[in-house]
Amino acid sequence: MVFQSYALYPHMTVYENMAFSLKLRKFPKDEIDKRVREAAEALDITQYLDRKPKALSGGQRQRVAIGRAIVREPKVLLMDEPLSNLDAKLRNQMRAEIIKLRQKIDTTFMYVTHDQTEAMTLGDRIVIMKDGVIQQVGTPQEVFDHPANLFVAGFIGVPQMNFFDAELVKAEGKYAVTVGGIQVELSEEKQAALTKNGVASQTITLGVRPEHIALMGDGAQMLHGTVDVSEMMGSAVHLHVNVLGKDASAEMSGGHHHRRKKSPPLCGRITSLWPRPKRGPEASLWSASRRTSGRRQRRPAMRSWRRRTSF
Repeated sequence: MVFQSYALYPHMTVYENMAFSLKLRKFPKDEIDKRVREAAEALDITQYLDRKPKALSGGQRQRVAIGRAIVREPKVLLMDEPLSNLDAKLRNQMRAEIIKLRQKIDTTFMYVTHDQTEAMTLGDRIVIMKDGVIQQVGTPQEVFDHPANLFVAGFIGVPQMNFFDAELVKAEGKYAVTVGGIQVELSEEKQAALTKNGVASQTITLGVRPEHIALMGDGAQMLHGTVDVSEMMGSAVHLHVNVLGKDASAEMSGGHHHRRKKSPPLCGRITSLWPRPKRGPEASLWSASRRTSGRRQRRPAMRSWRRRTSF
């Protein structure tokens, strides 16, 4: 097990910390030395074996803690938020090192974290829990594309998904979503799925991811709002927009310059639909990818706003 706080013995060297559990189990000295040096080489800490923890950086201490666990050659390695005490740059480096380490030692990792970035980048499969109850199990892509409920949809993704009150309507055998006075017909794939399950017209929660929103020209099939904050993130711009009385986020490519004098409308595409909680338990219906505009959408950035807009 690898702890959040490292839990290294301050009076012992790196070598002694890594060898301690093997000494307690009375392994032969040559076997202890072999395992410690192999682990140190895999973690690139061989040069620190004679140092004590106080002479190491946070990232180096974390690697020592990982090394102390892997010398035992466990079948399952449990890591309890091991990167939470590190700064952002070091966390990025350690994530890459943990991925490489997993490939080298070919051991099952159980990684506990509240950081969705770590979960999405490190995990082959993700188990999302709330109040001790499993909400969804799946690959990172499955969880992102098809969230099981509103909690998962709002938890996975940066910036998080936008939610709007909407109506799922069926007219002349076709399903569409009505939100803010505009109506969007769903794709044929979603039409077939809804028809197969016999879904009736109902009040729903509409989910739209920030990267599925685009600034467009004036048009009837668009929502209009006020940009409150604009955040330049380099390759992208994150917008915070007040639309339909709610704060929504949009992600634009870095080539867009958002000045308060102008107020381009926004158009988006549907990401997910859920029955409203008051009508029953949260359950994901489907993911729709119908654009509200014929224009090709550009993938966007993070957050910000105050200005006249539509989506």
